[in-house]
Amino acid sequence: MLSEALECRGYEVFSFSTPAICPLQKLPECRCMDNQRCTDVVIADIDMPGMSGLDFIENQKNKNCKCRHVALMSGSWSGEGLLRARELGCKILMKPFPFDEFYVWLDEIERHTDPTRELRNWFQNPG
Repeated sequence: MLSEALECRGYEVFSFSTPAICPLQKLPECRCMDNQRCTDVVIADIDMPGMSGLDFIENQKNKNCKCRHVALMSGSWSGEGLLRARELGCKILMKPFPFDEFYVWLDEIERHTDPTRELRNWFQNPG
């Protein structure tokens, strides 16, 4: 449903059934230059196959992922999980969450995003 909601707003969506197949997970470092990024938004669930969403986001940040807008969602947040998500700078989504809240977050991102930017697609062209 999130993919459809994002696509309806004009986003190009890349979704992965497991975090292990996300291209950045396989690399020691993000390939984007300081003024680039390969995505505008990253959304992950706390409970994913093989890795928690918190570990996934922390790993992305440790690899210098340039994405500034990250959301984590869960229907069963713990106090420790919420604290860690906030420390990582994540938007916290409580499942089930109203899409209105999600759209408000996207509206804010879009207001501060240069519409002429180009995203780096290094993960689509592995060469």
